Amino acid sequence: MNITKTKTGNSLQIALEGRLDTTTAPELEKTLSAEINGVQELVIDMAALDYLSSAGLRVLLGAQKTMNKQGSMKVVHVNETIMEIFEVTGFADILTIE
Repeated sequence: MNITKTKTGNSLQIALEGRLDTTTAPELEKTLSAEINGVQELVIDMAALDYLSSAGLRVLLGAQKTMNKQGSMKVVHVNETIMEIFEVTGFADILTIE
C-alpha cells in the first residue's frame, strides 16, 4: 500500500493506494499517530484503494475517535466495493463519507 500525505496548516489529507489489510494497517496507524496531533481536519482519500479489511476498519475507527475530540474527519472517493464494506459493517453511519 502507498500512503501519500499532504499537510496544509491544520488540515491533513491522506491518500491510500492498494490494499488496507492486516499487513498494511499498522503502517497507516503509525502514519496517523505521527501526523494527527494538532490537525483539525483529516481527509482520507480512497480513490485508489482496492481492498479494506477489518484491520483497516479498526485504524479508521481509531482515527475517527481521535478526530471527534479535535476536529473533523471525512472519507472521500470511496468506490462501490469499499462502500459496501462500510454499509455492511455499519461504518457508513459512523464515518462522514463524501
